[in-house]
Amino acid sequence: MTHSLLYSVEREYTADIATVWNAWTDAKALEAWYHPTILEGVAGAFTSDATVGGIWTVAVDVPMNNFVAYFWGRYTAVEHHKHLAHTMSYSQDAQEFAARPADAPAHVVNVDFEARGDKTWVRFSQFGEMPEGQAEATKAGMESYFDSLEAYLGL
Repeated sequence: MTHSLLYSVEREYTADIATVWNAWTDAKALEAWYHPTILEGVAGAFTSDATVGGIWTVAVDVPMNNFVAYFWGRYTAVEHHKHLAHTMSYSQDAQEFAARPADAPAHVVNVDFEARGDKTWVRFSQFGEMPEGQAEATKAGMESYFDSLEAYLGL
């Protein structure tokens, strides 16, 4: 199945690749930063088994809209310090999140990494289908996630 590129966000951080890779693959690290700057993650809802077939989960509290955004998927490719690929499903339903149905609609995400001396470059690309105009808003949200990663890295 072919998925259309919805958007990409990329950034270079003044941090070594092992630190940045760990931020993307360790559940405790994800819990600390994987959310927009104005929101918080839901404690205990983050998992990451960064192996092919491994599951990842994330929940972000969105109090101004009275819901929690639940995300989950399976890693489909893991190239240490180079590339992560995974599916990404979304729901606002806690029971659906707990069940994580394998047949839930999903996007494809690629996260690419490159060591650049004492810096690390990261690109997040999301593929799939969205209603018109939603991809730009989602891209802006991911830019905020990248800002959270920068704060987590202490930059």
